Amino acid sequence: MNAQRLLERFLGYVGIDTTSVEGVADYPSSPGQLQLGQRVAEELRQLGLPEVEQDSHGLVWATLPSNGSPAGPTIAFLAHLDTSPEAPGGPVRAQVIECYQGGEIPLPGDRSKILRPEENPELQRMVGKTLITSDGTTLLGADDKTGVAILVETVAHLVENPHIRHGPIRLLFTCDEEIGRGVDFVDLQRLGATVAYTLDGTGAYSIDVETFSADQAVITITGRNIHPSIAKGRMVNALRVVGELLCRFPLDHLSPESTEGRQGFIHPYWVEGGVGKVVLRVLLRDFQTSQLAEYARLLYEAAAEAQALFPGSSIEVAITPQYRNMAEGLAKHPQAVALAQKALERLGRRPRLTFVRGGTDGARLTAMGLPTPNLATGQYNPHSVLEWACLDEMIDTVAWLVSLAELWAFPEADGQGQNTHSR
Repeated sequence: MNAQRLLERFLGYVGIDTTSVEGVADYPSSPGQLQLGQRVAEELRQLGLPEVEQDSHGLVWATLPSNGSPAGPTIAFLAHLDTSPEAPGGPVRAQVIECYQGGEIPLPGDRSKILRPEENPELQRMVGKTLITSDGTTLLGADDKTGVAILVETVAHLVENPHIRHGPIRLLFTCDEEIGRGVDFVDLQRLGATVAYTLDGTGAYSIDVETFSADQAVITITGRNIHPSIAKGRMVNALRVVGELLCRFPLDHLSPESTEGRQGFIHPYWVEGGVGKVVLRVLLRDFQTSQLAEYARLLYEAAAEAQALFPGSSIEVAITPQYRNMAEGLAKHPQAVALAQKALERLGRRPRLTFVRGGTDGARLTAMGLPTPNLATGQYNPHSVLEWACLDEMIDTVAWLVSLAELWAFPEADGQGQNTHSR
C-alpha cells in the first residue's frame, strides 16, 4: 500500500472547503463539493476506469470492472464529499505528525486547542504512527475525506495489482450527507449493487451495524416587532419565547450532554432570528424508532406551554424524518456484515461490531433495501476543530477493502486469502 500517496491525496482533499449548508435549496449546498467531486472524478479517469461521471447533482459515479472468474456480485463503496457545518470548514491548514511520540498535541493555529491523551484515550495506541490534525481554527475534514481518499487509493491499488481478483465494484461519492441529504438523488437501480459499504466510521477496525433513528424539527417562533420606545403592551419578543421554549427541553435525561450508549436525546443545535421571528432547529434521536413520536409529543407540549405565556406569539413545529436504524435491514442480509468481519480477520485484525450515536448514508440506503454497513476509516473527533486522523489506520482500511472485494468474488476463500497480498 502506498502510504505517502494516500497522505497526499488526503491533504489535497481537505484543502477544498466542502462545508454543507442547511436551509438552501441547491444540491449540493456548497460549490466546494462540486470542486472536490470534479477532482475525484478526474483522478479516477486517470486510473483508467471506463465509467466515471459527475452527474447534475454533483454525485460522482464510477465502476471498476471485474477481473475475477467468476465475476461475483456487484458491490458498492461509498463516501461523502461534504463536511459538517458545525465547525469552520476552511481554509484547512493541516498538521502532519510523523512517528507520534506520545503526549499532548498542541494545534498551531490556536494554542488553546490541545489534543490531550486523557481526553483522547485512542492516542495511547498511536505511538509511532502518523497523525494528521488541523491547526485548531477549523475542522480537519477527516469526516469524510478519509473515506474519499481511502476509496480512490483502493482503486489505485487494485488497478496496479491486476493479480488481485475481484468482481465489479461500484463507487459513489455523495454530497450533503452531513445535513441528511446524502442519498436524496441516489438511484439504486443505477448503482446496481447487491451490497454496499459506507466508509464513514470513526476509530479503526469497527463495523457500524446500528445507528440512531432520526427526525429533525424546525420550530418557527413568530413574535411582534415594534420600536422599543413604544413597545409596552405591543411588542412580543420571539427571542424571549424561544428562551422559554428551550427551558422546557429536558436537560437532565434527554440531552446529548446527559446521555450515552443507547440513550436517545432531543438536541437544539441551531438558532437564527430576532424579535419578530426566530427559527430553531432540533435533532430527535433514538435507537428505538417508536421513541421519536414521544420526543415529538414533548416538543409540541413545550411549544404550546411557551406560546401560552406570550399572548400574540405563535409557534409552528415541523418534523421531518431523516433516517432510520439500519439494524433491522442488516438482519435480513447477514452476509454483508459477516464478509466484512471475515475480510478483516484475514488481515490479522479483530473486527468490532458497533453502534453509532448518529447516522450515515448507509442507514438510509439500508432502509431503501440495499444493505449498507458502515466501516471505520481512522478518523476521530468528527465535527470539531479537534478532529484528527491516523494515516496508518487509513492504510489498514485500504487493505480491508481489497480483502473484502476478494471475498465477495470468492466468498468461500479460507483465511489464507486468494492472493498473497492479503497476508
